[in-house]
Amino acid sequence: MGSIVLKQVTKRFGDVEVIPPLDLSIVEGEFVVFVGPSGCGKSTLLRLIAGLEDVTSGTVEINGQDATTARPAARGLAMVFQTYALYPHMSVRKNIAFPLKMAGLDQAEIDRKVNGAAQVLNLTDYLDRRPGQLSGGQRQRVAIGRAIVREPMAFLFDEPLSNLDAALRVNMRLEISELHQKLATTMIYVTHDQVEAMTMADKIVVLRDGYIEQVGSPLELYNSPANLFVAGFIGSPKMNFIEGAEASKHGAHTIGVRPEHLVITQDAGMWQGTVGVAEHLGSDTFLHVAVDGVGTLTVRAPGELALRHGDAITVTVPGDKIYRFDRDGSAVR
Repeated sequence: MGSIVLKQVTKRFGDVEVIPPLDLSIVEGEFVVFVGPSGCGKSTLLRLIAGLEDVTSGTVEINGQDATTARPAARGLAMVFQTYALYPHMSVRKNIAFPLKMAGLDQAEIDRKVNGAAQVLNLTDYLDRRPGQLSGGQRQRVAIGRAIVREPMAFLFDEPLSNLDAALRVNMRLEISELHQKLATTMIYVTHDQVEAMTMADKIVVLRDGYIEQVGSPLELYNSPANLFVAGFIGSPKMNFIEGAEASKHGAHTIGVRPEHLVITQDAGMWQGTVGVAEHLGSDTFLHVAVDGVGTLTVRAPGELALRHGDAITVTVPGDKIYRFDRDGSAVR
């Protein structure tokens, strides 16, 4: 079991309401990602679920039971923080075993659980090392192992990869996704990185200023963003937005076009422009094209494209790939 339901949950710090009334349901076994810019309330929301912050009003239900006022230790959840919080003088084995030792389990049971977690996380060969002898990714796996041995109903991850370099982030992202498949346990993951959200989540919760802007699968948010904010936040490079006369032609206040949907044509097309910066990334080239009356468009093109600064090009987009938004930013279907 690992369902979590928030009903009209709010959080205030003094007179400041950081989480307005909010409803959210998380199904047992889901991998849910809270994503949004810094200060949007995603970590606060996670801490409300964990019991590390008190709810101002509303209820938190875990497995159908009201856990709003329950102590963190009584909620059956395990949290993995951005900082590893490992004991530097203890071995990996003792770090992972620490919560079990505090709970008073016998040594045979502790050994069984520690060895099991180490096997799942590929830490068996490192059990007798200390944290200072490990890489950042290995230390984060130790922190996750300490959570696994508690056998929680759900795991809560608060930006666990922020301290890692780019290559380690990719590896750990894959390892946490694989861990979810192995354990089949509910996981809630907080990040500001929409790439992490898109690649890891079963369900994404997009937050802004404490409000939920949209909830859905990665492809639902990519293909059918509810508003300008979600459209601009989900997708890399971000969506191009165009206002004015060009948008009015399509019955909208603003139109959006994803870089990957813009097509470079030889002659006729929607917009003629001039190539500015061309970012060559190997498999892809990102062109920044200045178009009179429209602005600068980002175009995703094949990596072998031989275009340079100052070249004139024409770009177009299929009609069904144009996103329309009204004056208040809501999607026009």
